[in-house]
Amino acid sequence: MSGKASAEAIFAENRDVGPLAAIDPRARLAAALTFLALLAMLHSAPALAAALAASVAVAIYARLPLLPTLRRLMAVEGFLVFLLVTLPLTIPGPALFSLFGLPVSAEGLRRAIVILVRVNAGVLMAAALLSTMGTMRLAAAMNGIGIPASLAHLFQLTVRYIAVFYEEYARLRRAMRARGFRAGSNRHSWRSLGHLLGMLVLRSAERAERVAWAMRARGFTGRYPAFVQRPLERIDRRFLLVWPLLLVALAWLEFA
Repeated sequence: MSGKASAEAIFAENRDVGPLAAIDPRARLAAALTFLALLAMLHSAPALAAALAASVAVAIYARLPLLPTLRRLMAVEGFLVFLLVTLPLTIPGPALFSLFGLPVSAEGLRRAIVILVRVNAGVLMAAALLSTMGTMRLAAAMNGIGIPASLAHLFQLTVRYIAVFYEEYARLRRAMRARGFRAGSNRHSWRSLGHLLGMLVLRSAERAERVAWAMRARGFTGRYPAFVQRPLERIDRRFLLVWPLLLVALAWLEFA
């Protein structure tokens, strides 16, 4: 996956359309953070099933594009495969059955399913609430809920320059292959890869310095105009009143 594709897998710039687009980004960010915080505490099957159902419902209501959403989920499942395979085999407990002579514990399988549901529910909810607003609006929302502006700027620039740094890395790798380099498990390969990493860091620092000069030349004073927040409207207040009901329902299913 290219750097551009990596960034686009997270954010769809200037695509804030659909029923949730009218809600203030600060309200959507606060909703996503509170949902993820509560999701980390859910363990029971009813609460996790309700959380996953709520995430799917919000994703459908937000009209997320089907194929990009499925690609995002498949990328997540790739990271979870190792846990899903190893947890049932490594966590002690009553064995359900044996796999290649190794006992598959019920507790390990339960924990694997809990992690799978949690991660998928979190990804879907975050995608529905945050991914379509773009990095500029999300950075402004971060600043609007109390996150320091410097961190919001850093987040925005990091996401926007993923593609730039990847392209720089790809050019260096192409140059190495053009000179006959083939990676292997030997001192020459490790030294060459170390030089590659050092050059990437050096060129990234030079690019960051040039970007900073260009921003100052265009009048940047440390604050984006988009970071000026508008007052919350009626639809935002309604959303902020309704959202806690979902959180309370999930907490009730978990702790009641």
